[in-house]
Amino acid sequence: MPERRTVALVTLGCARNEVDSEELAGRLAADGWELVEDAADADVAVVNTCGFVEAAKKDSVDALLEANDLKDHGRTQAVVAVGCMAERYGKELAEALPEADGVLGFDDYADISDRLQTILSGGVHASHTPRDRRKLLPISPADRQQADVALPGHAQAPAAEPAEAPADLPDGVAPASGPRAPLRRRLDKSPVASVKLASGCDRRCSFCAIPSFRGSFISRRPSDVLGETRWLAEQGVKEVMLVSENNTSYGKDLGDIRLLETLLPELADVDGIERIRVSYLQPAEMRPGLIDVLTSTPKVAPYFDLSFQHSAPDVLRAMRRFGDTDRFLELLDTIRGKAPQAGVRSNFIVGFPGETEADFAELERFLSHARLDAIGVFGYSDEEGTEAVTYDRKLDEDTIAERLAHMQRLAEELTSQRAEERLGETLEVLVESVEAVDEDGDGAYGRAAHQAPETDGQVVFTDSTGLVPGRMVTAKVVGTLGVDLVAEPLGLEEAAG
Repeated sequence: MPERRTVALVTLGCARNEVDSEELAGRLAADGWELVEDAADADVAVVNTCGFVEAAKKDSVDALLEANDLKDHGRTQAVVAVGCMAERYGKELAEALPEADGVLGFDDYADISDRLQTILSGGVHASHTPRDRRKLLPISPADRQQADVALPGHAQAPAAEPAEAPADLPDGVAPASGPRAPLRRRLDKSPVASVKLASGCDRRCSFCAIPSFRGSFISRRPSDVLGETRWLAEQGVKEVMLVSENNTSYGKDLGDIRLLETLLPELADVDGIERIRVSYLQPAEMRPGLIDVLTSTPKVAPYFDLSFQHSAPDVLRAMRRFGDTDRFLELLDTIRGKAPQAGVRSNFIVGFPGETEADFAELERFLSHARLDAIGVFGYSDEEGTEAVTYDRKLDEDTIAERLAHMQRLAEELTSQRAEERLGETLEVLVESVEAVDEDGDGAYGRAAHQAPETDGQVVFTDSTGLVPGRMVTAKVVGTLGVDLVAEPLGLEEAAG
């Protein structure tokens, strides 16, 4: 009997990383590793790191150090770093953080089982020297589909004849037979899961280093996205969130920039799926046809995760972005003219090099009129390898901190006001959890179409009777708790009868 090998995956960062972790889990489970939830119960703790901004990198280092401490107390024998921070820094991270027994880049994912076995056995796998992954793909998008480049979250098991299909893959691992299936193993029982629509980015925002370590933009084929969605539905998933660095560019390397408009209705028709959500949209790339599909297709959430970043024209130009306050407000008016209940969220950077008091006031004007459901605000910090590092007119840390605190307070006030505007609305809410809160009853929570996981608030039900995770419930908003909504379920007794 093979020796028992256990592994735990600790995921930090965005939903894209969650997809990558489930790909790694699928590969490991298919090769006989036993997946456990708690790193303390694992022979190997794999930390899927985030490398986006300084705070995220610090969280990743802290998670690696915390996992390393387990080696002194329990079963854990090795700690391995994967993900964006590992890819971005490679050998440099390995040298700076000897507590990590291995630092694996994206090119190691296909051989993750062998890499972990080598490390667990006391061997050493040399960490890679980082490189600009944009240079691994052709400049022309049309030439990228055939390139042999590691793309985390895109992996598909090759189709096999039925006679060749493995007979005893672990439960929950997609088989490598018939149509190409996702190499993926679910790590939780949530009724919501993300699907990679594409990877990489061709935009050159002056503050962002992501394209350098995630590479140029490359779409997944519609058949792969559909196949993975069908598989997730079989696993009990009710809502699928499409993720990438830039979903509005989907299809440009497949010869059809409007491919998302045709794919969304097909995804919505998958048996068992109740909601499709699209994240990461670029305002400058929004087009009328895409707005129409997002606001009128049954089961497609009228949800707009728009990456505005700022609204003052001079700051946007310095960011290598486009638009201004009035154009952004016109876009929001167009969306709400088609779907008045549409949800809109965005992130913003304050204190960007050269941002004047007038620019800051312009951003405040935009936010005050935009009626956004969720707002993320970040203070500018230099990111190595980006153009903005070289800019003059840097603001001092105190000014950035002051502007950040002011805008965060404003964002909290505005999103609470937006939640109050929804009083009396009737919403379709996906129940995500029902938890025992005290001896008197349960607490039930879910999300409406305008609320994405983790970032946008939630719905708190007034009554949990008859609610189970994964059920789509009609509910009326009767109160607010900041950005969260309090809602009364409707028609449950009639449905039960």
